[in-house]
Amino acid sequence: MTVRRLSAGLVAAALFTPGLVACNAGGTPQAGSSASPTASASGTGAPVSSDAKQALLDSTREISNGNFRFTMSGAGSTAEGQVHEPSQSAEMRVSIGQPTDDLSMRLDLIHAKPDSWVKLELGGKTATSVPGAQKLNLGKYQHLDQTRIKGNRSLGFDFDQVDPAGSAVLTQGITEVRETGAGAYAGTLDVSKAAEAGSIDPAVVTALGPQAKSVPFTAKLDPQGRLNEMVVQIPAAGQTAAQEIRITYSDYGNATAAQKPPADQVVEAPAELYNLFN
Repeated sequence: MTVRRLSAGLVAAALFTPGLVACNAGGTPQAGSSASPTASASGTGAPVSSDAKQALLDSTREISNGNFRFTMSGAGSTAEGQVHEPSQSAEMRVSIGQPTDDLSMRLDLIHAKPDSWVKLELGGKTATSVPGAQKLNLGKYQHLDQTRIKGNRSLGFDFDQVDPAGSAVLTQGITEVRETGAGAYAGTLDVSKAAEAGSIDPAVVTALGPQAKSVPFTAKLDPQGRLNEMVVQIPAAGQTAAQEIRITYSDYGNATAAQKPPADQVVEAPAELYNLFN
C-alpha cells in the first residue's frame, strides 16, 4: 500500500471514504458495509409527506443549541464525542481501520476555544511509512496553531456549525419520506444537496452521479421529537463500495465541558502533523 497524505476531511467527510488509510492484511482496501441499499427505503415511491418531513426538519433544531453527545460510523471508521456550547468546548475520538489492517489510526481531539489539541496514534505494519512519522509526537497531546487549522475539517472545529454530522443539511435534502412507526421514518435523500454535511464525503457524492438524488435513509426521534438516529445507505459507486453511515445523538442538554489535557502531556504540534492533514 502506498501511504499518502490524508485529505482534509478525515474527521468529517473523508472519515467515511473507504480505503482512505485502512487496508486489510492482504493490502486491499476495505469495502465498508456489505449492505445492499434498495432503490427506496420505504419501498413505496410515495411523494414527500409534509408532516413527516417537517417532523424531521424540526428534530434537528435542538442540535444547533450545541449541547449533546454523538456517534458516527461508516466505511470501517467510527467517531464519538460531545459538544458543549456553553463552555465553547468539544471533544471527539476517531478511529480509522482495525488493528489487523496495514495502517490504522486513532485521534483524540479536544477543543476549548480558543485552543485545540490532538493526540495521534498509528497502528499497523506500514505505520512507520507515514510521512514524518518519527516527528509526529505519537501518543502525546499536540497543541495546534489555530492559524494553521482554520477551515481544516480534520483538526478544527467551528462553533458556529456545531454538528459534526450536518444532520440539518441532510434532512433538508429529503425527497421522499413516510412515518413507519412512532417516531420512526424512512425515505430517500438527495445527498447532492448535502456537500456541507460532515458525514457525507463530497467525492462519494460526485461518484454516485444520478444515484445521489435518491439515497435511502431511516431516522428515529426520541420522545421529545429530537433526532436520535439517522442511517444513510450509500450505494456502491465506481471503486467505492456500498456503505452504511450511522449517526446518533443523545444526552441533549446534558453534555459537559471538555477537559483540557494536562500541561505535562502537551507539546506543540510539528510541521509534519499539519503536512499530514493538509
